[in-house]
Amino acid sequence: MELLETQNPEKRRLIETSERHKRELEMEMKDVSDKTERAITNALIIGGSLALTYFVVSQLTKSKSKIKSKKIESNDLSTEEPEAFKLDTGPSLVSQIGEKLISQASIILLDLAKEKLSEYLTKRKDENS
Repeated sequence: MELLETQNPEKRRLIETSERHKRELEMEMKDVSDKTERAITNALIIGGSLALTYFVVSQLTKSKSKIKSKKIESNDLSTEEPEAFKLDTGPSLVSQIGEKLISQASIILLDLAKEKLSEYLTKRKDENS
């Protein structure tokens, strides 16, 4: 059967064209799957960094609200002091350091996410050109 197909030049040309198109489609599919894999990886990195930042911030703000509510409850149970004896205490040194640490970590993670996103967009732009 194959012998008959190769004897006819038109059929042979069509078979070769078909094989070439098949190889091109396979290469394009491989490229698309590679691009998709990179995009998903970048999205996971960005999403993970944002989720981690949210988790850290929520945990630290949660503990502060518990401490404040405990202080309010203990103040309600104690006898009332005159306004002259109450001291206005600001945030403690540890909480200030924690807030600065959180803000710096957030900045670093957002900068990393921005870099990954810009790399992805430039690669995509170069590949489309």
